[in-house]
Amino acid sequence: MFKYVKRLQYPINIKKKDLNMAKYLITQYGGSNGELAAALRYLNQRYTMPDNRGKALLTDIGNEELAHVEMIATMVYQLTKDATAEEMKQAGLGSNFAEHGKALYPTDANGVPFTVTYFATTGDPLADISEDMAAEQKARAVYENLIDLTNDPDVIGPLLWLRQREIVHFARFKELFEIYEKEFGTNRS
Repeated sequence: MFKYVKRLQYPINIKKKDLNMAKYLITQYGGSNGELAAALRYLNQRYTMPDNRGKALLTDIGNEELAHVEMIATMVYQLTKDATAEEMKQAGLGSNFAEHGKALYPTDANGVPFTVTYFATTGDPLADISEDMAAEQKARAVYENLIDLTNDPDVIGPLLWLRQREIVHFARFKELFEIYEKEFGTNRS
């Protein structure tokens, strides 16, 4: 199922340390509207799609979201590279440092750990695809907020690219929703 290519979907080369931005950006790693939640949501929901078209779309997008997890992890790592314990503490990352050193741990920007309650599956294709469209819109909004929090072009470039992928995913889910709505409506058997 996987063919791993040892390069990121979008090149990331952040030159300036910015621990505050890393703290904000971690929300797209382990927050409720982040990439890990999206990947697990879609890869879980694919099993109850009524046809191969839906299963394939959720598999494709779910796998791409895993690649986005890798991008976010790379960005956070580059933003915190060579940071001291004192700098981590000053940026509000002292608790993370105490527990995990500089290792990534899936949380939101407030330090709330990742939980599977961030996503759901009902087994109803229309309900699940509706949730997926909303998830993509929320992720897009978070990326826009993150872009507003930095002026570093090395950070903005990948964030803009990730934001655009959310827009594409939303459009693909909307197409599938419209097909399923026409085929199954609310009287699905």
